[in-house]
Amino acid sequence: MSILSFQDLISPFLQLRLLLTRYRELTLEVSRREITERYSGQFLGTFWVFAHPLFLIALYVFVFAVVLRAKTAGVDSGGVNYTAYLLAGLIPWMAFQEAMGKACHAISSNASLVKQVVFPIEVLPLKSIVTALLNQLVATALMLVYLIVTQQAVGPFLLLLPVLFVLQLLGMLGFSYFLAAVSVFVKDTKDIVQLFTVAGLYLVPVFYMPNWAPEMFKPILSLNPFSHMVWCYQDVIVFGEITHPTSWVVFPAFSLVSLILGYRAFRALKPMFGNVL
Repeated sequence: MSILSFQDLISPFLQLRLLLTRYRELTLEVSRREITERYSGQFLGTFWVFAHPLFLIALYVFVFAVVLRAKTAGVDSGGVNYTAYLLAGLIPWMAFQEAMGKACHAISSNASLVKQVVFPIEVLPLKSIVTALLNQLVATALMLVYLIVTQQAVGPFLLLLPVLFVLQLLGMLGFSYFLAAVSVFVKDTKDIVQLFTVAGLYLVPVFYMPNWAPEMFKPILSLNPFSHMVWCYQDVIVFGEITHPTSWVVFPAFSLVSLILGYRAFRALKPMFGNVL
């Protein structure tokens, strides 16, 4: 007898679909308010929503693709464009990192809304994802422009990008719901997530290729589910073929399991939010 029935597995998808259908306008409105209120009164306003991540991406590209690559010119890169390789993994990881960071405050910083019986608090973790995805879409568009301008190969395999976006969205939803719920009870969650996201950037094959890593470190890369997300994006954007077949199994499974467990944890802890906040 299985621990989870088929109904248990599809329940998060059905509930989220109903949630997005019924409260679509509310979700967009709270997301818009989060963006506008955060930068209200500033000279550049909501431009900072895109300026911050784009500046960090440009900084990483300069340091790792220009300065350090000039120092390690003899290192085998497999004949790929290192800048494209770096961007292909860095952009989705930064979006995931931003979503996890904001999720830690989604419930705890909206205590007044949580205590309103009529307000659907499932909407709150969703708004933490909207900005992250918006930034990722803008950065991805600029990356594609870079590939075209530099005459890199842009093939039909790029048509799989929307599939990867959807899979990443499912994983981000699962993590956001889980972190939003746990952060209500464990105040240290935000600090743990901050440390994880900083260290995690160097524990996925973004700045380096797997063959550059020491042999004893390579199994850690394979066991890290975020590595498989990065490898899928690199296959689509850089290699133009499936060079990591295992990742195309692990990444979808990781995203689906994250959503199922994360949303179930949120629903289980939801009745206790009002008593803690």
